[in-house]
Amino acid sequence: MDYKKYIAEKISVEGVTADELYDLIALPPNLEMGDYALPCFKFAKILRKSPVMIAEALSKEIATDEVISEVSAVNGYLNFKINKSGFVRGTLDKILSEKDGFGASDEGNGRTVCIDYSSINIAKPFHIGHLSTTVLGGALYRIFNFLGYKAVGINHLGDYGTQFGKLISAYKRWGDKDTIEKGGIRALNELYVKFHQEAETHPEYDDEARAYFKKIEQGDEECQALFHWFKELTLKDVQKIYDMLDIRFDSYNGESFYSDKMQPVVDELTEKGLLVESRGAQVVDLEEYNMPPCIILKSDGSSLYATRDMAAAMYRKTTYDFYKCLYVVAYQQNLHFKQFFKVLEMMGKDWSKDLVHVAYGMVSLEEGTMSTRKGNVVFLEDVINKCIEKAYTIIDEKNPELEEKMDVAQKVGVGAVIFGALYNNKIKDIVFSYDKVLTFDGETSVYVQYTCARANSILQKGGAVTEYDIPELCAQEIELVKALATFPETVKAAAEKYEPSFIARFAVDVAQKFNKFYFDCKILAAEDEKVKNFRLALTNATLQSLKNAFGLLGIGIPDKM
Repeated sequence: MDYKKYIAEKISVEGVTADELYDLIALPPNLEMGDYALPCFKFAKILRKSPVMIAEALSKEIATDEVISEVSAVNGYLNFKINKSGFVRGTLDKILSEKDGFGASDEGNGRTVCIDYSSINIAKPFHIGHLSTTVLGGALYRIFNFLGYKAVGINHLGDYGTQFGKLISAYKRWGDKDTIEKGGIRALNELYVKFHQEAETHPEYDDEARAYFKKIEQGDEECQALFHWFKELTLKDVQKIYDMLDIRFDSYNGESFYSDKMQPVVDELTEKGLLVESRGAQVVDLEEYNMPPCIILKSDGSSLYATRDMAAAMYRKTTYDFYKCLYVVAYQQNLHFKQFFKVLEMMGKDWSKDLVHVAYGMVSLEEGTMSTRKGNVVFLEDVINKCIEKAYTIIDEKNPELEEKMDVAQKVGVGAVIFGALYNNKIKDIVFSYDKVLTFDGETSVYVQYTCARANSILQKGGAVTEYDIPELCAQEIELVKALATFPETVKAAAEKYEPSFIARFAVDVAQKFNKFYFDCKILAAEDEKVKNFRLALTNATLQSLKNAFGLLGIGIPDKM
């Protein structure tokens, strides 16, 4: 049963719909206050009464029944207590019957959500700075699919620009095919760094690079072949990382894909009188919106990110007819997205309101910042492998007899990297610490995985019970069931706010409540068979819920640890 819906339909507040009431109903901080609470402060203006008076009046209008066992008013809150046995039965039955589908819905049926994430640069390192966009976008992709939407994952490759001219120049001067084939993206990056070092004393190299890029644009056979080779090597290398992180894409259309789709954008802006000249460049004036002008064409006639992103947005609307189009890009690009969203709105594209910049904070290691040009980058693959190695060492110390230690270390190490990027609110900057993400205590993926291994061990010994009776319930059992019951709502909120951290925090909260239940309540050693069966069913439901939560984040659950 959806208890919030049941309660919302029992309440009558003039001028407020059942849906609005549903959204306001929340979980009180402790059991003594009730199972659900409706804050009445928002009704004070409508009803011209104090929240305390409103709550008191409503409490007298709502009768108790087989679902609602008690209604009370406290300090402007309308509190509800639910029939505990019915609530527990309904929650566990739902989890144990729906299994992998618990928390899913069909609310997005018939709607498409495009998600632009990862968006790596060809021939440049896949570094720690790409972690957030990759795992955040991957989580949103799974979440929207889980809610019935058709998610379209787009890797908007950075495969356009003078850097490719620089690479060709560097390759022709210092590179050889065998070295690049063996070294892949790292070898290409070494060439890129060398070019910038040498160009400091040979500025003519930059002119040569621009000339080579122009040849790519003009379809020069040799330059085009090198460009496609660089791209092929990069995608082959990064696919290993995507496989480790369980990341999938439906489209790899990058910037170069839109090179022939920009002119119609420029033409439409011209036709609508939106383009003006500024210092030789063609721009859209955004002064009345308190933004600097959006540059569409540079003074030499070449395009910019805004031009290509507008072409991409128009292509995606035509191709996918999206309900929403998300851009998972760092907050440093806030102005860029505000500008080109606004220009599309000025062009009369009413769907521009459906474009969303999902901004996130920066990720750095404790060692400090990075620069691709200077060569001090931290490859994401190295970070993941180091986490796996550290996880293996810890597991080997704690459980040397464990079978398939490397497989477990892989799930633990990769999970720690993903969880480290997803646990906090996405807008926060993250300083990544190997020791913090791999601790068995605290708010980490390892803690949740270890909890799952514990639950799995209990079920292997006692059986994955699905048939049970409700005994007299203790506080730890009720608290755990209440936490489990919030999962469908948590998934929905994570989609609405583009915030997978809600799901990560749900998993930690459930793990903490399960461990309190485990230590305070006997499960396998329970003397009463009815109590034992119920607690095994509760353990089963907990494990299922945690698997579902971590599945949406892209984190595996080992059977043993």
